[in-house]
Amino acid sequence: MLDQIYTALEERYPKMVEIRRHLHMHPELSFQEVQTARYIANFYKNLGVEVRTEVGGNGVVATIKGSKPGPTVALRADFDALPIDDEKDVPYKSKVPGVMHACGHDGHTATLLVLGEVLHELKNELNGNFVLIHQHAEEYAPGGAASMIKDGCLDGVDVIFGTHLWATEPTGSIQYRTGPVMAAADRFEVTIKGSGGHGAQPHKTKDSVVIASQFIMNLQQIVSRRVNPIDSAVISVGNFEAKNAFNVIADSAKLIGTVRTFNENVRDQIENEIEKVLKGTCITADAEYEYLYDRGYPAVVNHKDETELLVKIAKEIPGVTSIEETEPQMGGEDFAYYLQHVKGTFFFTGAKADHVTKPYPHHHPRFDFDENAMLVAAKALTRVAFAYQQEHAALESVK
Repeated sequence: MLDQIYTALEERYPKMVEIRRHLHMHPELSFQEVQTARYIANFYKNLGVEVRTEVGGNGVVATIKGSKPGPTVALRADFDALPIDDEKDVPYKSKVPGVMHACGHDGHTATLLVLGEVLHELKNELNGNFVLIHQHAEEYAPGGAASMIKDGCLDGVDVIFGTHLWATEPTGSIQYRTGPVMAAADRFEVTIKGSGGHGAQPHKTKDSVVIASQFIMNLQQIVSRRVNPIDSAVISVGNFEAKNAFNVIADSAKLIGTVRTFNENVRDQIENEIEKVLKGTCITADAEYEYLYDRGYPAVVNHKDETELLVKIAKEIPGVTSIEETEPQMGGEDFAYYLQHVKGTFFFTGAKADHVTKPYPHHHPRFDFDENAMLVAAKALTRVAFAYQQEHAALESVK
């Protein structure tokens, strides 16, 4: 049956590309994906597939019920875009100014839609059920996963698998990791309140720019001197604003940054340490401050058995040329929430064509990926899902 599915996927590859390019030309930002959600829902409705809409917001969930008993496997794809101008010179360039699919979510969606079509056509031969989760708002916290889970997208699900097209790795490669694979992603915001004045008379001011600069330097000691070196962590300030004329010392400065961690204890520690450093810096300068810390997605922590299952069968997948353990990634992903509720694994599918020597990274205005990788991803999701169903159906028969 697997060969039958692989053949059907290959025959529908042009359709997969067509869907991906349509979505690429009509991107929608997180929490605004009304037309995209409608497109996905109509795709399944036209096939006669059971579908729920407005799941936890703009989410869409399709269910394909096999005729034979077996576990229920969930597969997930996200479909939101980013606030970036598309600078590629391609026929399928975004038609929406300032918005583009710069992370591969259009490819994830096209992959799962066509896979869903094939599974639906073969439902009478399926051992178990498939829940196809099309998730909105992955790019922007609080994300769509948590609200979709609350709205029941995982009800009755035994396991979940997901993949991310990875444009910096060769097409045909699969990257996996047991345990933490992507970091918790938090946001902090600091406002330092000094006392402004004339640029020629700094002694009569409390220079918020200097104080903020000192705070940024002091901040670097948290990871290097307060966090256990065995634990990975990142603190980065990405925005620094102090609006004034060139000859005016600003009375306030605003900083916005991100914290990335894998360990929840380290996450707690850094949240507290940032304020300690901030308070100490401001006391020294006789300034005041405001501090906000927003927790984003938790770390993506893959389950051992499901990850090992992927590794075991990966080289049997047509189109897969290599499988390797990846280093933990400091990027965030709200797939983490699914793995807190059911077992599963999240892996990367390489999407860099052979002729591309220096691929543009994810979230870049010229980002693109090798569309052949969608076919590899569809086959990988199919193979690991079937392997799980076969393994657990066998366990049930033993009981």
